[in-house]
Amino acid sequence: MISRIEELLRNNRAFVEQQLQLDPGYFGKLAEGQHPGFLWVGCSDSRVPPDRITGTSPGDMFVHRNIANLVVQTDMNFLSVLQYAVEVLQVQHVIVCGHYGCGGVKAAMGHEHHGLIDNWLRTVKDTQQYFWHELKDLGEAARFDRLVELNVIEQVYNLGKTHTIQAAWARNRRPYIHGWVFDLRNGYIRPQTGMINDNDKIGEVCKFTNGIVGGALRAAA
Repeated sequence: MISRIEELLRNNRAFVEQQLQLDPGYFGKLAEGQHPGFLWVGCSDSRVPPDRITGTSPGDMFVHRNIANLVVQTDMNFLSVLQYAVEVLQVQHVIVCGHYGCGGVKAAMGHEHHGLIDNWLRTVKDTQQYFWHELKDLGEAARFDRLVELNVIEQVYNLGKTHTIQAAWARNRRPYIHGWVFDLRNGYIRPQTGMINDNDKIGEVCKFTNGIVGGALRAAA
């Protein structure tokens, strides 16, 4: 166990040496401040590192992660990150990115009790129930994939209705918000929504606006 920690520290020293060989001023510039163009709202899953899968560098992306990449209107941690990213850092894009094989979504699909996390995943269970007419005839694997997609679309809608995003759109129609799913099986990102920066576009992914239980959001995505 200790050897693994020592390995991380050795890796860090190697990282510093490599960066200084490439650019002696790298860390000085890094310390000057951050000017990210993106806010990433992703899952905490260790297999989905946002910088690695998008090819971005330190300073490019502000990051918030939680189980099942949820946008919860009462989550002060998330809301604080969002406000800072949009109002202070002035990011131009906010990306909600889920991933196929998400353990949180899988847990929400079943009937077992998992403790405290059941409260957090309630919103995913609600999404499954709302779209059950679309999901019920799918095989288990296809249903799992589709619920991951629907969950991302739901979180994009929740994001668009936050006070921070609504106020920013009223000022200058920025930032754009996006819904993506990362496919662990092949490494590709699958967009689930277009680029959204107003209430007309956010309405296109709203299940209540569409008024159809199941199916409608696939075409909108």
